[in-house]
Amino acid sequence: MEKLKEIIDGYRQDIIEKTQEIVRIKSVEEEGKEGMPFGEGVDAALQYALRLSQEMGFTTKNLDGYVGYAEMGDGEETIGILGHLDVVPEGDGWTYPPYGGEIHDDKIYGRGTVDDKGPVITTLYAMKALKESGLPLQRKVRMIFGTNEETGMQDMEYYLSKEKNPDMAFTPDGDFPVIYGEKGIQVFSLRTVFEKKCKCTSDIAVKSIKGGTRPNVVPDFCRAVLKVNNTGKEKLENRLETFVEKTGYKLSLAFEGEDVIIKSEGVSAHGSTPEKGHNAISQLLAFLGELEDYQCGILRFIKIYNNKIGMEYNGESIGCGFEDDISGKLIFNVGIIDANEDFVDVTVNIRYPIKVTGKEVLEGIQQQLVGTNIDLILDEDSKPLYVPKEHKLIQSLMKVYREETGDNENQPITLGGGTYARTLENTVAFGPIFPGEEELAHQKDECISIENLMKITYIYGKAIYELAK
Repeated sequence: MEKLKEIIDGYRQDIIEKTQEIVRIKSVEEEGKEGMPFGEGVDAALQYALRLSQEMGFTTKNLDGYVGYAEMGDGEETIGILGHLDVVPEGDGWTYPPYGGEIHDDKIYGRGTVDDKGPVITTLYAMKALKESGLPLQRKVRMIFGTNEETGMQDMEYYLSKEKNPDMAFTPDGDFPVIYGEKGIQVFSLRTVFEKKCKCTSDIAVKSIKGGTRPNVVPDFCRAVLKVNNTGKEKLENRLETFVEKTGYKLSLAFEGEDVIIKSEGVSAHGSTPEKGHNAISQLLAFLGELEDYQCGILRFIKIYNNKIGMEYNGESIGCGFEDDISGKLIFNVGIIDANEDFVDVTVNIRYPIKVTGKEVLEGIQQQLVGTNIDLILDEDSKPLYVPKEHKLIQSLMKVYREETGDNENQPITLGGGTYARTLENTVAFGPIFPGEEELAHQKDECISIENLMKITYIYGKAIYELAK
């Protein structure tokens, strides 16, 4: 193991530089093209990872642009490591360029440094160091490069249509010490179409609302366009000022021709931890709900929204406030809104407890929507993941973590986020976030310290050896 660490130390600068290079590739999903099912940026990141793997002497394969892998060793059994190269949109408010890969205060900044490009690079160098160390392995080791983790995991469906499930695997896309359970994930829309234009007379009318980028991201911006007559403008400004003073929410008003624009600025966070952010959509609807009290159109929907969802993030008021003793409370995140005078479409991302079924969640919500004319349209339901703590995979990874960190207190945990672990058998999430560290995935100023970059390379190198020896 000391020799393995020495070899990894010798690659310190390479690990830093390669992390910077791959972060500079904007691999947000775009419209697919031939051989590039998730767009050019995602494919560029995949091609980069495959080229680097070839340079390291690994056998590589590209499965039609959906997924690729790098492999070393022999044996009938395979140890898998699953990392994804796609990233969520960068959002606003970054201190340093989101695709710059710049180093400040010994940290590399950029979208994907933690989720998941940094860990992918460290795993490749851990494999390279293990290969050069001469330590005996009895199983093949395969690093799988995913390209669609953030928007549906269709890449893993394609992988399993072409390749076998690894015998055991981990994904460097969660928390240490090790994650033995993941909540179920649902993505659905709350939609309503207005059959008739609202005939209510008012000084203020809502024309449109738009906000958010992805279901699994707490939206940091939302914008409403209002039609306001001369009488209503002063009233609107006064109400906004009073509301901001009362709540502390970051809302602003601007005039564009005959329209009034209300902007809501929140704080982005991962959809699995909405309490760490501030939802710009919910903030804006809370204000709009105080303007008028009419029972039609957008205003009626906003009233229902504020009563049933509001600023909550555990689903208490909308009938799905479930909880269990393994994974805790259900998590409810509103990620996107698109509304105008004809319809409203709100996209929601839910993480439900391991002991709860998706059917129970949907039935609870639908019961609360009776009589509202709001339809619930399910887009995705990914079942929970649970691997017993006594499983060999959990025990092996815990052993490595304890030996490398000296942390004998923290125990295996469950996660609200969804990782590739739920797509394959005998797979769990393992790092890269250490206990007590701030979660920066999906947030502005995502970064990873160079110290941690090296630390996780040691851990992943030893973990691969432990599973493959």
